[in-house]
Amino acid sequence: MCISLKSCTFATVLYGLVKQMNVAIVKYNAGNIGSVENAMRRLGIQPTVTDDPEIICAADRVIFPGQGEARSAMEYLKAHRLDEVIVGLKQPVLGICIGMQLLCRHSEEQDTECLGVFDVDVKRFEPQNHEDKVPQMGWNTIEDTKSVLFTGFEKPEYVYFIHSFYVPKCEWTIATTNYIQPYSSALHKDNFYATQFHPEKSGSVGERILKNFITMRNQE
Repeated sequence: MCISLKSCTFATVLYGLVKQMNVAIVKYNAGNIGSVENAMRRLGIQPTVTDDPEIICAADRVIFPGQGEARSAMEYLKAHRLDEVIVGLKQPVLGICIGMQLLCRHSEEQDTECLGVFDVDVKRFEPQNHEDKVPQMGWNTIEDTKSVLFTGFEKPEYVYFIHSFYVPKCEWTIATTNYIQPYSSALHKDNFYATQFHPEKSGSVGERILKNFITMRNQE
C-alpha cells in the first residue's frame, strides 16, 4: 500500500490537535456519562467530567450527555447554576439524548421548562398502532444530514437510539429519523449541536460524528 507523505502529515497533525483538545463532559444526575468518557478516550482524548462552571467555561469543547428524566435533570442543573453556564457557552457544545431535549424550550415529560437554546418543544411519542413501541430502542437511520457535524456523510446511516420523547422537525433540524413519524434526530444553532441518538454507542458512524465535533472550527 502506498500512502502519500502529505496524507501522513495531515493525519499526524490532526491526531496531535485532537490529543491536545480540552474536552469537558457536564456532570449531572443523568446516566451514560461513562460511555461518552470512554468514547473520547478511544479518540485519544482524556476528557474532564465535571460540574465546575470554571472548568466547563474554559474547555475547548463541551459535551452535555445523559439518559434520564427531564424534570429531575433540570432541578439539578438549576441547583448547581449549570443552567446559566450552559446557555452562556461560546465554544462548540454537543448535547446527547436527554442533553438534546434539555436544550429545547419545554418538554412534555412532567411538563418541564428546559434551557431554551432551541425554541421548540419536546413531545412524547404517541403509538399509532400495535407495532409502535415506546420507547424507541435500538438501531435506526439518520437521513437528510447537513452541517459540519455530518461531514463525509453521503447516505443514510444507522445509529443507536433509546428514547420516549422526540423533537419535531424545525428550522434547526440537521438530521431526521422516522419512527412513528419523522422527527429531528439532530439539531444545530450557532455553537450548539445536539443528537437524539447516542454517537458513543453507534460504532464507527458515531465515532465519525464525535471526531467531526472535536475537529470543527468554532462557529461553523
